[in-house]
Amino acid sequence: MSDDTPRPRDGDGPTRSTIERDPPWMMRTYSGHSTAAASNELYRTNLAKGQTGLSIAFDLPTQTGYDPDDPMARGEVGKVGVPVAHIGHMRTLLHEIPPSETNTSMTINATAAWLLALYVANAEEQGTPAHELRGTTQNDIVKEYLSRGTYIFPPAESRRLIVDMVSWCAHNAPRWNPINVCSYHLQEVGATPVQEIAYAFATAIDVLDAVRCSGQVTEDQFSQVFGSISFFVNAGIRFVEEICKLRAMDAMWAEIGRERYGVTDERALRFRYGVQVNSLGLTEAQPENNVQRIVLEMLAVTLSKDARARSVQLPAWNEALGLPRPWDQQWSLRMQQVLAYESDLLEYDDLFEGSIVIEATTRELREAASAELDEVLEMGGAFESVETLKGRLVTSMAARTRRIESGEQKVVGVNDFVETADSPFDVEGNIMTVDHGVEAQAVEAIAAWRAERDQGAVDAALEELRRATAEGDNVMPASIALAKAGGTTGEWGGAMRDVLGEYRAPTGVSGAAGSVAGLSDVAAHVRSMPGGPPKLLVAKPGLDGHSSGAEQIAVAARDSGMEVVYSGIRLTPEQIAASARDEDPDVIGLSILSGSHLDLVPDVIDLLRSMGVESPVIVGGIIPEVDRRRLLELGVERIYTPKDYELATIMRDIADIAAAHRAI
Repeated sequence: MSDDTPRPRDGDGPTRSTIERDPPWMMRTYSGHSTAAASNELYRTNLAKGQTGLSIAFDLPTQTGYDPDDPMARGEVGKVGVPVAHIGHMRTLLHEIPPSETNTSMTINATAAWLLALYVANAEEQGTPAHELRGTTQNDIVKEYLSRGTYIFPPAESRRLIVDMVSWCAHNAPRWNPINVCSYHLQEVGATPVQEIAYAFATAIDVLDAVRCSGQVTEDQFSQVFGSISFFVNAGIRFVEEICKLRAMDAMWAEIGRERYGVTDERALRFRYGVQVNSLGLTEAQPENNVQRIVLEMLAVTLSKDARARSVQLPAWNEALGLPRPWDQQWSLRMQQVLAYESDLLEYDDLFEGSIVIEATTRELREAASAELDEVLEMGGAFESVETLKGRLVTSMAARTRRIESGEQKVVGVNDFVETADSPFDVEGNIMTVDHGVEAQAVEAIAAWRAERDQGAVDAALEELRRATAEGDNVMPASIALAKAGGTTGEWGGAMRDVLGEYRAPTGVSGAAGSVAGLSDVAAHVRSMPGGPPKLLVAKPGLDGHSSGAEQIAVAARDSGMEVVYSGIRLTPEQIAASARDEDPDVIGLSILSGSHLDLVPDVIDLLRSMGVESPVIVGGIIPEVDRRRLLELGVERIYTPKDYELATIMRDIADIAAAHRAI
């Protein structure tokens, strides 16, 4: 170019204004809290800001089949999502949000049949039949056993409920995705990309095989059933690897459809997935760095046209601190909108086609994931292999934790570049808190609901639900009838428990491979302690099922030579206190990530003292500073939050606390 040649300016050159742009992905924010009315206001506000689909977060009692007034629900009502106990709540939740015009995603699993029944019943009241509904129920129970913990029923019985939903939707709601196989939470508990791909596809295959064997759908319908299976995937910080993971999954899913199920319809063979980017990687330390993490992870699932997400929901920058505010969610929504509407991304074909690096990495992941998938299928499938898979994930998470602790895996602001100026974001009110009065109001409201309904109609509907469940009929018609009669989430859950039983998933701790690498000094100290190695009781009170932190503490304590007692998730304060009385531990560790610490920790401490148990109590979880001070005043010995990542330091603390207790 000569010196006198006009240089191109921004906007010069061939115009692309007339080029047809691809439509953007569906934009969601995962939200819900406090009450149905408060959540409805939030949903309508977000839709007005340009959100194009709903993504409903339910509270833990709703997810695990309890009403707000059940003792198991104490401290959990409205904390991590919206409580929905009956059709009245569903009406309020979706007020002025037309079901015929809305694509709704519901993050619900063990009680998915019930929440879909409520959704269908509410839509029919508004004149929208089921066959017009568009949306998704997550309904992946395997990942609940492996990671998230909101299961109720045993594996075989849970699979039966999923099969019923898939079959019912095939006949009655063909535009609804009855299961959203969710590898997202597998990565959250340490899954490698290979494990994430293999375990997700193993779950999908298990469900599809069971649907085909059930006889509830015809061979002619099976292509449509295959096409109704969607996925919910995690996008982590390893940008290139995540792009290749999604390209590998796209190719593998089409291959599974063709070779295993004989599907020929190209539309049905598409790998349809939504994504939320990695919450595991969000940090409490220097949380402003989470913004660039979220943006980079969003790019990993949008840049590649051939493997682009169908829907995207982004966490907020402050989710490692607590519940995000509406403004925080708006910021995350605007990230998507800037990329989709301001950039030229959607004007081009796949940016990575022909890339040597992308193609080679994709091929390596595909080959390794195929081998892992074959191994799981040889073990009997995902539902049969829960205990083995859980142990593998705990092992993977332990390896990740050790890499961060050793500095091998850099986390900016956490184990490297920790120097920081004072943050203008570090102010009171930088997260949303749920009013503690919400639970009391919900308890009063559900008593009023029961008093005003036709109890005879509810009793008859419950009896029919029990009969259908026991005799092997599809449970959806009876669930919808119960929803219309005014039944509650706890009543549905109780009836199903009566017939199907309950389940306690394996913790994975005993089967986790580990070593004392990085803990050798602590192990030597533990071996030399007068009275022998200390005993640590690890317990998770309440309904919070996110157990990865508790499991990593248990594994590290075991590898440090301590005696560890860990019975898994979802324990009542009474059960924890009784276990402490019987086990006589040197230290009691409570893990809570659901925000219920101010209710449940005092309950546990009061019960311990009433039983004469004087063991010191430590607490781990997402605990704001103001709550931290209150817990310490109650007598909690030590508090750990996500920024406390050095397991060796924590293990040394526990040993020292135990020694001090013994010396009293």
